[in-house]
Amino acid sequence: MNKDQYAQILKSEFGYQTPSGSRFPAKFLSGRPLSLIYYVKLLSTLIHASFTARRGKLDDDRWAFHSHRVVEIVESVGGKVNISDLAGVSEQQGPLVYICNHMSLVETFILPGIVLAFSRVNFVIKEELRHYPVLGPIFRELGLIAVSRQNPREDFKVVLQEGHKFISSGGSVIIFPQATRSVGLDIGAFNTLGIKLAARAGVPVVPVAIKTDFHGNGKWIKDMGPIDPHKMLYFKFGAPISVEGKGREAHQHVVDFISENLRAWGGTVIEKAEAR
Repeated sequence: MNKDQYAQILKSEFGYQTPSGSRFPAKFLSGRPLSLIYYVKLLSTLIHASFTARRGKLDDDRWAFHSHRVVEIVESVGGKVNISDLAGVSEQQGPLVYICNHMSLVETFILPGIVLAFSRVNFVIKEELRHYPVLGPIFRELGLIAVSRQNPREDFKVVLQEGHKFISSGGSVIIFPQATRSVGLDIGAFNTLGIKLAARAGVPVVPVAIKTDFHGNGKWIKDMGPIDPHKMLYFKFGAPISVEGKGREAHQHVVDFISENLRAWGGTVIEKAEAR
């Protein structure tokens, strides 16, 4: 299956599920050897994308290619991907703001390829990622929206200005409101930036529940934790919803959607602390 066939499945079936059956080498390997194979393959495709970016040729088509390649890498080591409920996205005319929980590095690569089947896309990253040896050229060439995480007020302005500009050009924006990746959803740390961007741009929001603890966070290098091929990678999309007033109802709807699905998949949700 190539990336065009993958995109067609997303658009026609409103989702994608890895075909059943184990693949070599997952049948015979586990633990560190399997993780090593996964990271060698992942690094290889990222280096390829980085060279393409350095030549100024990393367009949306090539971005979609590399995103699909990551899905193939996950499946090659026994991982299974479950993408569902894209009917609402397919029916929507115009840009959207996708609001997602953030669990591991892998959704940063897979999620844009899903959205690219329907529209152009941008997303918000930490400024420091633009200076990483391999990822930096990719993110700079794609023109992703970068925030420092040092000055919340300034970050807020950057996301609203740059996000609104991109949406006005017809593209959609992905936002991870949690300050950092986490194996669970901390509702208290789930900010309303995506809601505010959608309200300013006058577009609907789409809640996206994600569970990708297949790709663990590492003890020494956070981006390179052990993989567990027994854990399904889930990407579930909610129906687009309009943001009314100050957006409180929309924000609550997003939080409830992600929380309910994470719990159904056996994930962890940390409730808000009681107000004092």
